Amino acid sequence: MATRQLARSIVLQSLYEWDFYKQKEDLTKILERNMQEFGPGIDEPEFAWKLTKGIIDHKEEIDNIIRKAAPEWPLEQIAIVDRNALRIGLYELLYADRNEVPPKVAINEAIEIAKNYGGTNSGKFINGVLGTVYREIGEPMKDSKSKDKKEDKKPENKE
Repeated sequence: MATRQLARSIVLQSLYEWDFYKQKEDLTKILERNMQEFGPGIDEPEFAWKLTKGIIDHKEEIDNIIRKAAPEWPLEQIAIVDRNALRIGLYELLYADRNEVPPKVAINEAIEIAKNYGGTNSGKFINGVLGTVYREIGEPMKDSKSKDKKEDKKPENKE
């Protein structure tokens, strides 16, 4: 398993435990313990910490986006694994450095986490919600890339 994929799995497990206990436990201690147990010698431990901090810093905004993108599913009724896979995916999609984690990678990673740890329909659910959000925000940098290509193909003015 790739380092970042493992880090995301550990973050998911930590968020799951934190969420399961109604967010009353210390998430830092949970993540620390899980990193030691499931990711000893992980190449980029700072990635897991940065991801967790980002999710917590933007949790209210992320949860509101989930509510809007999946109105027929009250947040509290979404399975804990799915809810936290969405939080990871949405954080990476909306707030992470796009050069580090391109939008399609963020979506695919969240879907894979949901498939590995969630129920039989988790991957489809995560794909649907993240796909909706992605379509609403538009494909970042797509317009500028296609504009650059069009400009490159413009005929030169030879007057």
